[in-house]
Amino acid sequence: MRHTRRRLLKTTGVALGGVGLAGCGGRSGSDGSDPTATDTVGPTAADTADPTATETPTAEASAATALAAEWNVMRARLHDATALGRAGHQAAAATLVGDVFARFENAGGEWGAHEGLESTSESAYESFEEHLGAARTGFEEGTPEDAVEAAAEAETNLLAAQRGRTSGDVAEVFTLYVYGSRARNVDALAMAGATDAAATVGRAVLADFEEAAVHDTIESAGEAYYQAFEGGLEDAVAAAQSGDAGAVHEAALSASQGVVDAAYELTTDPIAGIGHLSLMGAVGFDAEMATGTGGHGLGVAHAAGLNGYRVRVRDAAWLYDAGYPDAAKAAAQSIFQHFEGARAHEALEAASESAYETFEHEGLEALVSAIEDGDDAGVDEAVTTVHDGLTTGITALAGDAAPVLESGFFRARLGDAHERYLRGEGEVAATVAESLFARFEANEAGFHEALEAEGENLYHTFEEEHLAALPDAFRAGDDDAVATHVAGATDALVAFEAGAGSTPVASAAAATYMTGRAGDAGTLATVGATDRAEAVASDAFAYFEGGANGFHEAVEAASEERYHSFEEALGAVQGATTGDADAYDAATTFADEATAAVYAVVENGGSGGDVNAAPLVADVFAAFESARVHEALEEGDRGAYETFEKALSDYTTALEADGDVDAAGERFAQAIRTAFFAVAGTPDAAPEMSVGDEGGGGGGEPEMSGGPNVVSGVPDDADHVVDMNAVAYDPAELTVSVGDTVAWSHAGGEPHSVTASGSGIPEGATYWASGGFDSEEAARTGWENGEGAVAAGQSYVHTFETAGEHAYVCIPHEAAGMEGTVVVEE
Repeated sequence: MRHTRRRLLKTTGVALGGVGLAGCGGRSGSDGSDPTATDTVGPTAADTADPTATETPTAEASAATALAAEWNVMRARLHDATALGRAGHQAAAATLVGDVFARFENAGGEWGAHEGLESTSESAYESFEEHLGAARTGFEEGTPEDAVEAAAEAETNLLAAQRGRTSGDVAEVFTLYVYGSRARNVDALAMAGATDAAATVGRAVLADFEEAAVHDTIESAGEAYYQAFEGGLEDAVAAAQSGDAGAVHEAALSASQGVVDAAYELTTDPIAGIGHLSLMGAVGFDAEMATGTGGHGLGVAHAAGLNGYRVRVRDAAWLYDAGYPDAAKAAAQSIFQHFEGARAHEALEAASESAYETFEHEGLEALVSAIEDGDDAGVDEAVTTVHDGLTTGITALAGDAAPVLESGFFRARLGDAHERYLRGEGEVAATVAESLFARFEANEAGFHEALEAEGENLYHTFEEEHLAALPDAFRAGDDDAVATHVAGATDALVAFEAGAGSTPVASAAAATYMTGRAGDAGTLATVGATDRAEAVASDAFAYFEGGANGFHEAVEAASEERYHSFEEALGAVQGATTGDADAYDAATTFADEATAAVYAVVENGGSGGDVNAAPLVADVFAAFESARVHEALEEGDRGAYETFEKALSDYTTALEADGDVDAAGERFAQAIRTAFFAVAGTPDAAPEMSVGDEGGGGGGEPEMSGGPNVVSGVPDDADHVVDMNAVAYDPAELTVSVGDTVAWSHAGGEPHSVTASGSGIPEGATYWASGGFDSEEAARTGWENGEGAVAAGQSYVHTFETAGEHAYVCIPHEAAGMEGTVVVEE
């Protein structure tokens, strides 16, 4: 079976939902407020209900219900921001609050979230905007408790408005859905590898639930629903405590399903369905939150590679200054050669095209030319240009981890300065130290402010006690002072990296430092200082063996193979300094290994790894296909239904393929808003979508047809039968013999396709697909035209004549993970 990353994540417990913590609203008492809550303050319904409001509160589904659902998504997302802030991801939390604010400001129209809140209650509207802004500022300025309190008040404003525009009972059901989203938060943390944090969050949700009015509300719906939610949440916590992410996933799904089922008992189908859509909306947008929860991910790994280039370009300049232009050119070209095939290449271009152009074309190409031409000033200028371009790219890719990477760069450059000093180049060493001081004062990559925020004493130790004293010590030739200040500044930076960065981020900084030291060893060996070269290489090895701020253990845990190749490459540098091998070539190889090690730590190292957010939205698709609200939306407005499904599919695709996620996310937000109004029976009241509607609803449904080998029923002579459920083939992997006939039988859901992957079938095999197409491209085009569909009561039949693995998908449900494989044996 072909295991894509999406499939692997789905089968090992991919999370749905974001990470919410206690203390951000979501509680309610008998009147919707909780008299015992100390962290949720703000106007009650009585305080905020506007007596001039023209809409009479009602428990019947209406445009007001759809408006309340818009606010429900925002309530859930405020929990996500609070979680990110309390988990230490304050920059990500600020960004998320900013996104909520932006969507609120742009949600105009009578039934948009913005104008709707203002017309419901002027005081609630003003309080919401005030506290939303305060939450963002608090996260940005490093005062998370203030930010959490502000977010709680903002959510309280929305809850009060929901009561004012619908009814207390409807608001209570919607609050229950907020708890459903919070149950999924436990799953999200477990997916990111942070099972301890998942357990903590789950316990907090349980504690809130015990105090909230919805505790009695869900119990009144039925003991089974109450047990499903509370028992599922308790099971999720227990599984998280034992580190079983897969069990967390199943338990969290059970808990949230209990909420959905209870809602249908507590209120009318349209209101329950609208609330369920709001839960799907909250879960869908947790793709943004999950990325922040999972650490800085691949951005840090890409930035670590670029940071290595910032260090290595100085080796080229050093070799040039020392009178080795050929070696200098080779050093510069080695960066060029590595970058062309590096994973960071496309990432840098996507993050900042100007940074990419500055680094590669204006800087690196100019450096090679200047070395060839013997242009001293040109070499210096090109090195500065390379540095500036890379710094911009690192900042864009690493975000709030950039200061830690900058610290690793500073450590490497302090090592360079010390080596130049030991070779009798005191003025050069002093110039390097002065350059670092200037960059620090200019707050390059946010380093100055981050170090100062980490600790006032640490800041003074690094800058005033040691860095500022280095230029004079270098120029005076004071060996003791140089040794003291280089060691003191370096130790301060190590402490900063350990305190300010997660293990993957600290590892990225350590990798930069070690790349610099290996480069120093290679350069020293090239200029004939072999004894010092060996000492530098040995020191680098000892640093790694000593832990390197967690880098050693993290690499070993992430990949035993990568760990061994890393150590072998580092040992090769040490060996080359005393042998006949080219030491700088060995240093270049090690630099590549150091970058690869950081990728291993990021991708396989648990909570610091990258989180593939696409499955979060793909699972929303899967939930929708089997949900009761699916039919209600389709019947309510066919165009809204088609727009919603396509928005889900496009959002998943954008996340999977690194596409325009912001645009796809905005389209999803507006599509689900439209869906609220369609299920409420008021599609004409929905605010207009301001993003393109290509391929969406409103155009009617094409006439669906099957084509060759799509038959009624299941043929008696079929050797094997695969059931096509709502969003899955059962079995997904099937082993047959050459000559066997397989029938794919429609077992549920919308029409399906059975479409072989053009690159996923054996060489020489005849292409196969429902609809009788001769290529995957033709099959996909055919589906857009309504061809190749297997509808209820039908089967697609194919006889396999070529041995090997045959991979296939269902085109309309591919985004939901509907994939399969047939293994044909001789």
